[in-house]
Amino acid sequence: MDPGGFEERPLRPPSETKWQPPSRRVVPDAETAQAVALTTLAYVLADSGRAARFCAATGLGGAELSAQVHDAAFLGGVLDFVLDDEALLVEIAAAAHLPPDAIFAARQRLPGAPAQE
Repeated sequence: MDPGGFEERPLRPPSETKWQPPSRRVVPDAETAQAVALTTLAYVLADSGRAARFCAATGLGGAELSAQVHDAAFLGGVLDFVLDDEALLVEIAAAAHLPPDAIFAARQRLPGAPAQE
């Protein structure tokens, strides 16, 4: 053992290191799913064109949107809006430093999610 308290061990070559993928998809808790949805909503509303499309799709405007941001079902609808537009999904995922699957997983955790096959 060296003086720093670390035992010297030979490193295995990468070919001998076996990485195992996770056995199941990580499902966020409800609080994390809501945080993903709020981040997504903020991104959508930050651009006037995206905001106009979102407001037209939901029929909601400023004060009504503000009243809905704490409703988990509304936040699920925000994620539905994004999941229906692959380019927007990829754009938001990149901006949030998340894989697109994380947005899908967050949607599955919120009320009103479609049943998985």
